Amino acid sequence: MDAAVKRLLRRYAARYETTDFLNGDPSWFMHQVHGAANREAMAFLASCLSFGSRKQFLPKIRCLLDSAKGEVDGWVRNGLFERDFRCGCKDCFYRFFTHGHMHGFLKAYRALLDGYGTLGEYVKHESAGDGYTAVDAICRYFASAGTESVVPKNAQSACKRVCMFLRWMVRDNSPVDIGLWSDFIDRRTLVMPLDTHVVQQSLRLGLLESAAASMNAARRLTATLAEVFPDDPLKGDFALFGYGVNASAFTQTIKH
Repeated sequence: MDAAVKRLLRRYAARYETTDFLNGDPSWFMHQVHGAANREAMAFLASCLSFGSRKQFLPKIRCLLDSAKGEVDGWVRNGLFERDFRCGCKDCFYRFFTHGHMHGFLKAYRALLDGYGTLGEYVKHESAGDGYTAVDAICRYFASAGTESVVPKNAQSACKRVCMFLRWMVRDNSPVDIGLWSDFIDRRTLVMPLDTHVVQQSLRLGLLESAAASMNAARRLTATLAEVFPDDPLKGDFALFGYGVNASAFTQTIKH
């Protein structure tokens, strides 16, 4: 990798991994609740809805937070979500998720909590303690429950939302990520959350060679970012965000 690219990525990571990053980002919601169980549950629900336009999905995440009155874990665990999402209801909640889809998803999540106590305990039990197998474990559970419309059905796709959730849960000592799972998943094994924006920025920087967004591509990008951040490759997520904000300025820097 070009030395100038490495320098800029390090600079952007340091500049953008701050509390200001939370403004307008779905990670903000997990900082609005108290207690590890509520933060884990809020983070998971927020990540599941984080696709499309932020102007559209952020109000939907807010809707869940408000419905739960901040007690997100109990709202799921005690089945209180059924007051808001009725089984079989075909009314649209967000994009192609109906109220019925949300009911089935939350019912499956409740069953997981009943069986394992927390999502973290399930991942600890079912994964090999690394980021990729954690993604696979989460996808497998919800696919077996028939809720793959909300959670990806397998770990062959990029699984951007699940990878982002794991970043939140595993990376510690961060003003953004909360590190609740840092004791059983090594942050060096996390997989980069890969979406169209990240692919575009990575192509412009020469970090990827193809526009295909797949798990293989996400893992290749993660390995490349580990050249810059060997102890914490997903610092690159903040760096690429910063590059996207400052792309024209970066281009001028490289030219001169």
